[in-house]
Amino acid sequence: MLNVISPILRTIETPCYVLDEARLIKNLEILRDVRERAGCKILLAQKAFSMFAVYPLIAKYLDGSTASGLYEARLGREEFPGEVHVFAAAFKQSEIEELTKISDHIVFNSPSQLYKFKDSCEGVSIGLRVNPECSTQEHGIYDPCAAGSRLGVTLDNFDPEALKYLDGLHFHTLCEQNSDALETTLAAFEDKFGKYLHGLKWVNFGGGHHITRDDYDRERLIKLVFDFKDRYGVTVYLEPGEAVALNAGYLVTEVMDIVHNGLDTAILDASAACHMPDVLEMPYRPPLYLSGKEGEKTYTYRLSSRTCLAGDIVGDYSFDQPLEAGDRLCFEDMAIYSMVKNNTFNGMSLPDIGILHTDGSFELVKRFGYEDFKNRLS
Repeated sequence: MLNVISPILRTIETPCYVLDEARLIKNLEILRDVRERAGCKILLAQKAFSMFAVYPLIAKYLDGSTASGLYEARLGREEFPGEVHVFAAAFKQSEIEELTKISDHIVFNSPSQLYKFKDSCEGVSIGLRVNPECSTQEHGIYDPCAAGSRLGVTLDNFDPEALKYLDGLHFHTLCEQNSDALETTLAAFEDKFGKYLHGLKWVNFGGGHHITRDDYDRERLIKLVFDFKDRYGVTVYLEPGEAVALNAGYLVTEVMDIVHNGLDTAILDASAACHMPDVLEMPYRPPLYLSGKEGEKTYTYRLSSRTCLAGDIVGDYSFDQPLEAGDRLCFEDMAIYSMVKNNTFNGMSLPDIGILHTDGSFELVKRFGYEDFKNRLS
């Protein structure tokens, strides 16, 4: 089935995550253009994409990395030239002691965490995450502004006395959204916290900006950032994760068997539960190269895995030709939230990681084995 993206993907061992270098560079060029025209700083959110083999490439286009905890911050400092920013809902004292040595910005989630650790953060730019209480999405699991959210300080709980210790404020409310959602959020943010912004050094607009998506309104984003900087005299940070590697990776898998029980099911050597968890968590239907929706093409199959989990199903896809054992399938948009979330449930091996370079060559970057499974256990 895999016959156009690159003939070399027919020969690699599966399952394998493959980064498409050309598509990554295309995204990075878009981000650099936004960065330069808006006069802002853009960071890689490692929580979405942490393939550090390409960090030197990404660093040519972006200003640094952002982390959701100590280990990501360490990875950013070790592998990504540029600034290191970190936010977590809470920090331990031992983590702060190490983070202050490797981080440029530390953002706290509450006044209590700020007051607890402010004296330990000498030499680090300190920020506080706020919650503008403005929901612009329908996915509750990904909505930091949902009722009862633990993420960010609401206006009712904001202590103006904290400003004497702060260099900046941070908000993160978006998920895979366009700049109209940012415009709505900014209005709410300024309405609630605008009076506190004068005198700060920076404001971080967080992530969730789908800047490299084809229909994203980048001109509106640039204007929003430029006008905000003009009003408050601050540096603006954006920290996209998905936008950096959006549509820039594949998961190549092999059909191992076809079983029949009221419908045709293809058993793959890749797993939704293990290798693309967002399929079950969001839920999410990943695009599959040269396929259609159920019934759209002549032959429909349910694509599943060899794990014991009955619900380990990617979805129903249709094809022009019947599938056979040994066929290669190529799931698209598999660079983001895949390698960072995968697991070894059932003793499933982790997929290889490789790069499809711009010259058409394939580089195997990492191969996992039994020890990677065993070392996670005790």
